[in-house]
Amino acid sequence: MTELVLVTGGSGYVAGWCIVELLKRGYDVRTTVRSAGRVDDVRAAVSGVVDVDPGRLTFAVADLTADDGWDEAAKGVDYVLHVASPLGLSASGGEEMLIASARGGALRVLRAATAANVRRVVMTSAANAASPSSYATEGVTDEELWTDPDDPTLIPYRRSKTLAERAAWDFMREQGGVTELATVLPGAVFGPVLTTANLGSVGIVQRMISGRMRGVPRIGLEIVDVRDLADVHIRAMTSPAAAGERFLATGDFRWMREMAEVLHSGLGDQGRKVRTRQLPDFVVRLAARYLDPSLREITPALGRRNRHSIEKAKRVLGWEPRSPEQTVLDCARDLLEKGVAGQVP
Repeated sequence: MTELVLVTGGSGYVAGWCIVELLKRGYDVRTTVRSAGRVDDVRAAVSGVVDVDPGRLTFAVADLTADDGWDEAAKGVDYVLHVASPLGLSASGGEEMLIASARGGALRVLRAATAANVRRVVMTSAANAASPSSYATEGVTDEELWTDPDDPTLIPYRRSKTLAERAAWDFMREQGGVTELATVLPGAVFGPVLTTANLGSVGIVQRMISGRMRGVPRIGLEIVDVRDLADVHIRAMTSPAAAGERFLATGDFRWMREMAEVLHSGLGDQGRKVRTRQLPDFVVRLAARYLDPSLREITPALGRRNRHSIEKAKRVLGWEPRSPEQTVLDCARDLLEKGVAGQVP
């Protein structure tokens, strides 16, 4: 009998690629959506990459902020990929709402999964949950480190991801059932898109190739391809050695200026609008203060060089991610092919 995998948040960027990879590898997939109106959109996005047999991709309506629907969604499921998460660096309703949604959502999924005797849940956390709290700290860290959620300098997103993952591990230690847990902690996710409806982090590349980014801040990103991220989730789902483990899946570190240079040179004439000039830190801080408040949450990261080791995922799971250069170029080419490169993100 074909194994059934529940993927939460099927309309999301990472979840969509998890669905694609699972279908390609012969699994049946059930995915959650917040409303029935999203079903056709998800099916259309996935069918653009892989043939979708209606019987192999099914849907359940469930929201991370409510209990309804989760028990039904988990019924008869072999594995769960809990990928859904509150979007963006901040959420409407403020920090407490963001934390409550991330932590409460994780617990709702785990309660339903353990009640249904699911074999294993793989939960998407974030490298920000395994990072030094201080942005001044440099070096290379691994899964043994936990971000201090009580540090008052943490931005809401970092605190929410850390608290959600901690709550998940605490719950699993106490529940005592047959269900296992593994977590995957990605970095900055780029790569091809299944739909242009919500670009998320890919909007950075869109702004670069459209010329709307007049310069690049001195910020470094650990770039992971969304296709490789889907792959490592499935590896963590099936590997016997992954039970009870955290896996960093950050990819290699690149400065945004290096990203811009790759796009400018690698896209030929289509990369002519990409600006490679690095903005002074004080300019970014002034813009955050007076022009664009959304920049305030990135200013602490200016010049930060802390990196994460992905050796554990390579050693235990046999994971081999693409290079950041390939990922960024594939992302840009896909945006150009879909005709959204010039649109305002």
